[in-house]
Amino acid sequence: MDLTTNKTPPTLPCLACSLVASSARAALTGPIRLVKRERIQYVAKQIYQVPDSINCKRALDMVAQCSPAFLLNHCLRSYAFGLAMSHKVKTTIDKEVYFLGAIMHDLGLTKTYDIGGTFELDGAQAARSFCIDRNISPEKADLIHEMVAHHNSVGIAHKKDSEISLLHFAAGLDVAGFWLNDINPKTLSEVIDNFPRLDFKEGMKQLLNEQIKRKPMSYMKPFIKLGFLKKIDTTPF
Repeated sequence: MDLTTNKTPPTLPCLACSLVASSARAALTGPIRLVKRERIQYVAKQIYQVPDSINCKRALDMVAQCSPAFLLNHCLRSYAFGLAMSHKVKTTIDKEVYFLGAIMHDLGLTKTYDIGGTFELDGAQAARSFCIDRNISPEKADLIHEMVAHHNSVGIAHKKDSEISLLHFAAGLDVAGFWLNDINPKTLSEVIDNFPRLDFKEGMKQLLNEQIKRKPMSYMKPFIKLGFLKKIDTTPF
């Protein structure tokens, strides 16, 4: 797998088109499911418990030590939401790989792992290094790198490996309320109860604002110009 080492910010017209297309796909899932008489299955808490592996526990500890509580809980919700939306991908995911990518996907927003690049690539580098240092296979380490690198790649992530797609969907749900039609309402409520938001909206907006002020080539800069912070405010939970 080729590693993503550069992400040029999209132009405003291209980003607007990608966001419209993504929103249209999300909006259509509800009616299509209604016609097919499909129901989104409830996912119980035990399904999204932290995998019982030493590497998952070490990753959780590492993220907890360097992240504010609201950001840690966002990563845990992203893990849970992804498992709850696994019906959106065609292949079975590696649950341990998915947890590692989800729990570490915002490392680049922390002071410890912000090395001056666009945050998702800083985080991808840190996540891959964590994996290699703990003898996780290069193939899995590379996939985790790409999960982190592309978790905010609108119009791109959904075409990639299932773990990458699911993290993109899950983070988008938690940050901006995308894909609400693709999660069972009871599951959504229980995940938020288990991993409280803790003033997440204000915390995330502050982190993103700091990023684009310090990094002119931040991948998120055109998102902010198109009103992404307002979208965060309107998330219905």
